[in-house]
Amino acid sequence: MLLCVGNFFGSTSEAEWAEYCTGAKKAPIPTYVLGANDQETVSYFPDVSGCELAENITYLGRRGLYSGTSGLQIAYLSGTESQHEPAPAYSFSAKDVAELKTSLLSTPNFKGVDILLTSPWPRDVGTFANSAGEIDTKKCGSKLVSDLAASLKPRYHFAALEKAYYERLPYRNHTVLQETPQHVSRFIALAEVGNTSKKKYLYAFSIVPMSLMDPAELVKQPQDTTENPYRKSQKEAQKSKAFLCAEEESACQFFFDLNKHQGKKRHSDGKEGGNSQPKQAKKPPQPSGPCWFCLASPEVEKHLVVSIGTHCYLALAKGGLLPDHVLILPIGHYQSVVDLSSEVVEEVTKYKSALKEFFRSKGKRYVLFERNYKSQHLQLQVIPVPLDRCTAEDIKESFIAQAQEQKIELLEIPEHSDITQVARSGKPYFYVELDTGEKLFHRIRGPFPLHFGRAVLASDAVLAIPHRADWRRCEAERAEEAAQARAFRRDFQPFDFALRA
Repeated sequence: MLLCVGNFFGSTSEAEWAEYCTGAKKAPIPTYVLGANDQETVSYFPDVSGCELAENITYLGRRGLYSGTSGLQIAYLSGTESQHEPAPAYSFSAKDVAELKTSLLSTPNFKGVDILLTSPWPRDVGTFANSAGEIDTKKCGSKLVSDLAASLKPRYHFAALEKAYYERLPYRNHTVLQETPQHVSRFIALAEVGNTSKKKYLYAFSIVPMSLMDPAELVKQPQDTTENPYRKSQKEAQKSKAFLCAEEESACQFFFDLNKHQGKKRHSDGKEGGNSQPKQAKKPPQPSGPCWFCLASPEVEKHLVVSIGTHCYLALAKGGLLPDHVLILPIGHYQSVVDLSSEVVEEVTKYKSALKEFFRSKGKRYVLFERNYKSQHLQLQVIPVPLDRCTAEDIKESFIAQAQEQKIELLEIPEHSDITQVARSGKPYFYVELDTGEKLFHRIRGPFPLHFGRAVLASDAVLAIPHRADWRRCEAERAEEAAQARAFRRDFQPFDFALRA
C-alpha cells in the first residue's frame, strides 16, 4: 500500500484529478491519504469520516484507526493544529486529539500502534536526537501531535509540511530500569514530491504487525536509541489535565462513537438523572486465563481471521459446519451479547447486515446463534443455508421441534424486542436469530447440550450433514483452513465495511 502525508493534492490541476475521478487514470496500488491542510483543498474531501476519492485512492478521514486484516494498525490525524473551537474543516483541535487517544487507549492491553500518520511534525521531536538540519524542532510542529505520539507509541511516525527530509534516531517508550521495556519509535519526515532539491520524499519499508511479533523481538533496543523527546511535554500536559477537566460543563456530556474509525463524538441524549457525573466508558473484563478469541491473544488462530473492524472481527469457524461458517467476535474480552458496550453492539449490527447482504448475493440466508454456556468469550456463530433448501420458517420449526424433543424450553422473542430485555448479564442462555429478524431464546438452568445449535442446522431437516454436528470431527489442515479464509476474504471484500472505513 501507499500511505501519503502532507498535502496530497499539492499543485494538482483540476483536469489531471478529473482523469482519476472518471477512471481514465488509476492508482496502481491501494493509496491512503490524509485530509486537507488548507481551505483551498477542503472541497476535495466530501466526507469527514473518510471515503473513496477515486479508484484505489482512499481518504482515511479526520482522525481514527485503520486496521488491516493482517493485524496492522495505522492511526491517523488529518489537518493542521487549530487553537480554536470549533476547528476549521482543515484543522484538528485538542479535543480531536483527546478523543482519538481515548478511543485507542481504552482498548484492552493497548501497547501502541504500528504506524501514525500526521501532516505536521511533532514539536520537540529533535530533542536528544540527531540534527534536523535547518528545521528548528523547538519552534516548528505541533505540541498536540507530540502528545498524540507520546500516548500512541507508534513504531513508525510519518509527517510532512516542513518541506524537509528527516529520519530521527529511534527513541524508547519506557524509562530504563523503572518500567517494563517497550518497543522503540521511529520518526520520519518526508519532503515534497518531486522537489528541485532532490530531498527524499518516498520511504519504502516492510513491517510485521506488532500483534504478530514475538514479544522479545518487538522490544529489542537498537544501539543508537535515544530518550523519549516528548516525556517532559507529556508530564506538563498531565499537570494541566485537571484544569482542562474543570473547564468542562458538567451538564454537557459526550460519548465516544467508536463505531467510526475517526472517533467522532456525539452528544448524550440529554436525559439527566440524580448523578451529574459523566458516565464512564464500560471496559470489558479481562480473561481469567488464556483466551482463544481475544484478538490480541497469542492463542488466536490468526490465519482464520477474515475481517477486522474497530471493535469486532470476523473469523472462519474452526471445524465449521461449512467452508463459509463464520464467527462475529468482539476484539476485546466480553462474555456475551448482553455484556457488550453500545459501540460494540453497533459494529456487531453492521457485520450482521454485511453478512446478510453477502450471503444473499450467494443465494443463501444466514442463521445466527450464541451459546452463552461453558464459554469464555462471546462467539456469534453465523451459518449460511441455501435459499432453495428451506425457508426461515422451516429453520425456526426445526429448532423448536428438536428443543421439545430434548425438553428445552425455546421461546420466541416478541417482534421489536431485544435479547438484552430477556437475558441477564452473567446468566447462561442459548439464542437463535434468523436473518428475517425472528429470534428464539432459552434460559439455561441446568445441563445443556453443547452442540445443540450445530446439531439442528446439521440435521436432515436443514443442511443434511448430521456427521458434522461435532466441530472436532470437522477440523482441517492449517493450509486448507488458510485457503478457505483467503477465499472468503476475497469474496466478502465488496461487502466489508471495515475496508471502506
